[in-house]
Amino acid sequence: MSARLVVAILGAYLLGSIPTSLLVVRAVKGIDLRKVGSGNLGATNLYRQLGFAYAIPVALFDALKGAIPVAVLGPWAGLGLVGSFLLGVVAVVGHAFSIFANFKGGKGVATGSGIVLGIAPWAYLVTLLVWVVTVRFSGYVSLGSIVAAVVLPPAVLLLQPDRHVVVIWLAALSLIIIWFHRANIHRLLNGTENRFGKRGDPAASK
Repeated sequence: MSARLVVAILGAYLLGSIPTSLLVVRAVKGIDLRKVGSGNLGATNLYRQLGFAYAIPVALFDALKGAIPVAVLGPWAGLGLVGSFLLGVVAVVGHAFSIFANFKGGKGVATGSGIVLGIAPWAYLVTLLVWVVTVRFSGYVSLGSIVAAVVLPPAVLLLQPDRHVVVIWLAALSLIIIWFHRANIHRLLNGTENRFGKRGDPAASK
């Protein structure tokens, strides 16, 4: 294993591990995001505490945590498309299990979307649209994330067939994101999931 590859792997994990939501909420409100709302360190739980003005830039930064390993670290380490994608997955793992937050984190939706943006931007736009429409009409961020994850692999095959080599990996990423939402799925089936827009609610999607 080359030195560059080791640096790229560590860099991807540490970048993904930056607990953006935790740091922002602590700086603004002086509270630990792990102890309020859902306890999740994703942008949705932050939104329920601080609103859109903070949630949107945090979500964008979390997406960059997935895009930078794919677009920058992978090529720098001499990796191909699949290797760069896997570096993005390392960042998602860092986001979900942050070394800076006692291995707690978010559910990886924003960071995972950054991987897709770096590899298949047209498919990214479609899944983003699916997410927005689903959340708009259902009111559930978790459902939007789950539906977008399901749509992602076929969107890549249809819109960017030159990226077919990573479709199986994107499908695996989708399954991981859905698995992270298993508690949300249980609440959706039971009718107890909280709708988007209710600040301070206990359930969050990512």
